[in-house]
Amino acid sequence: QVQLVESGGGSVQAGGSLTLSCAASGGTFSTYAMGWFRQIPGKEREFVATITQSGATTYYTDSVKGRATIFRDNAENTMYLQMNSLRPEDTSTYYCAAGGAAHLMARTWRETKFWGQGTQVTVSS
Repeated sequence: QVQLVESGGGSVQAGGSLTLSCAASGGTFSTYAMGWFRQIPGKEREFVATITQSGATTYYTDSVKGRATIFRDNAENTMYLQMNSLRPEDTSTYYCAAGGAAHLMARTWRETKFWGQGTQVTVSS
């Protein structure tokens, strides 16, 4: 079983930047596709970005495209989300997930088994 721990969240002003980290342990990191998802209380969790096992392919939701970069360091068993030009609407709890690309990088991502505990991002105006 893989365990995932997010970090790097915090409170920033609109226009600022944050880099979120997801550290994995207990599994073979390079065999998992990885992703970032976010959720506001009372709202459905939404897709933010995903990355294939090798890092060769990435996907982003339209609202962060051009402002966010997902990348991974398989040697460090860590995946990241660099977010720039942050907006108040980016405020959310951000979760990382690990799983097979067939589910994680598709509409079936909610079936992904491995999730972190979340890290809070707050963007003020």
